[in-house]
Amino acid sequence: MTRIAIPSCDETPIGSKPILDAFDRQFGFTPNQFTIMSLSPDALTGWTGLQGALSNTLDSKTRDGIALVVSQVNSCRYCLSAHTFLAANAAENLSLEEISLNRMGTSRDSKRDVAVRFAKKIIETRGKVTEFDLDVVRQTGFTDANLVEIIALSVQFLFTNFINNVFDTPVDFPKVFLAPKSA
Repeated sequence: MTRIAIPSCDETPIGSKPILDAFDRQFGFTPNQFTIMSLSPDALTGWTGLQGALSNTLDSKTRDGIALVVSQVNSCRYCLSAHTFLAANAAENLSLEEISLNRMGTSRDSKRDVAVRFAKKIIETRGKVTEFDLDVVRQTGFTDANLVEIIALSVQFLFTNFINNVFDTPVDFPKVFLAPKSA
C-alpha cells in the first residue's frame, strides 16, 4: 500500500504540469512515479534535467542495463517493472535473457558487461570503488567522461529507486519479481 497520497491532475502543482503533460504524451498516461515527484516541482524539474542530459550518453542498451542493475540492487519493484517494460519494448529492445543478465549485474555484450558490473559496484559500495575497478572500465575502452556518465546514470536511477521505495509507489507497468529469473 502506498505511503503517500498520489495527487490527482487537479492537485498537482502548476509548476509540474508541463512536465507531467510531456510524460503523458510519451507514455499515453502519467506514471505514478512522476505524479508523486510532481509534488515538488523543483525535484521533478531537477530529475528531468538530469535525465534529459544523460539520455544521449553511452548507448541505449547500456543505459537500460545500468537502470536494471541499479534497480535490482536497490530492490525497487516499481523501477524494475518500468525499466523491464521499457527495455523490452524500445526500438533497440533488450531480450528477456539480456534483461535478466543485466539485473544480475552482467551482460552478453563484453563492453556493456563492464559498465553494468561497474554500476552495480558503485551502488553496492556507495561509490567506494577501487583503483582496480576503474582500471577495468578504462581498459575496456571507456573514457573518464564515460566513467562520470556511468556514475551519473547510476545516481539518476538511485534517486527514483529511493522515491519509489520510500513511498511504495503502486506499479503501473507490467509487474516483475524482485529476484530475476535465471538466464
